[in-house]
Amino acid sequence: MKTIFLLLILFCFISCKVRLNKTVWIHGSLNCNENADPPVQVVRYNGNTFILRQNKCIHYEAPFIYLFLGNKKALLMDTGATEDENQFPLYATVRKIIDGWEKEKKINHPIDLIVAHTHAHADHVAGDSQFKNKPRIFVLGLTVKDLVSFFNIENWPTQEGRIDLGDRVLEIIPIPGHQQASIAVYDHATKILLTGDSFYPGRLYISDWQAFKLSIQRLVDFTTTHKIAYLLGNHIEMTKMASKDYPSGTRYQPGEHILPLSVNDLLELNHALKTAGDKPTHEIHANFIIVPK
Repeated sequence: MKTIFLLLILFCFISCKVRLNKTVWIHGSLNCNENADPPVQVVRYNGNTFILRQNKCIHYEAPFIYLFLGNKKALLMDTGATEDENQFPLYATVRKIIDGWEKEKKINHPIDLIVAHTHAHADHVAGDSQFKNKPRIFVLGLTVKDLVSFFNIENWPTQEGRIDLGDRVLEIIPIPGHQQASIAVYDHATKILLTGDSFYPGRLYISDWQAFKLSIQRLVDFTTTHKIAYLLGNHIEMTKMASKDYPSGTRYQPGEHILPLSVNDLLELNHALKTAGDKPTHEIHANFIIVPK
């Protein structure tokens, strides 16, 4: 009986999925000098998927970072808001995850790591330097041209690209509007749809209104033909209280909104954008805020 119990625990450690609507994330401190949280929080969503969050006391943006592992390659989406590896040891953390995963899975060949980005803003690319010039690591450039070439997107932004990590295919969906090189990433294995800074529980800063409207419609269309487990963005800025966000720059967020948003939330955003028409409109919703720039 004890052996069976231990096997069940091991199976769940490798295969069970974390309930992201119940996950508690490190969320800073009133006094960051007393903060005892790790610089990088690591949550294993399932056997081959990891979600990382940067400590808010290191950088108030506290971006989320996503690691997908396949039989031949791994894909890291974003590198956080801090370059200094002493403050923010992202490379060391990712290296430890991959090395441990290879041993656990008894992988007898090294896994190549691809470092890509949901978009090119500084709080998502600052850690790139930690990965450059490391063996078996490719850091993708930050331009639309780089994305089009690497993911084989023939017609930006209306055509999707894809990447196969080895028995694990991810779709790449161009969604400019927040930033011109913004993309969404859909993982067929977990049914997770990453939406970057274009859609998350917080302030949706829009630099190109028309492009953003078209991108959100593109995401809505995608969700009608694909099963979605979670829509996951790069930040949490909303509180648990409907329509209430934290002040920009805060390093302490007790009572945060959950990380995932739903397809219904996406439909609500799409409807609001359509209703506003061609006029950029600031609107506060229960789970996000539309902020034209």
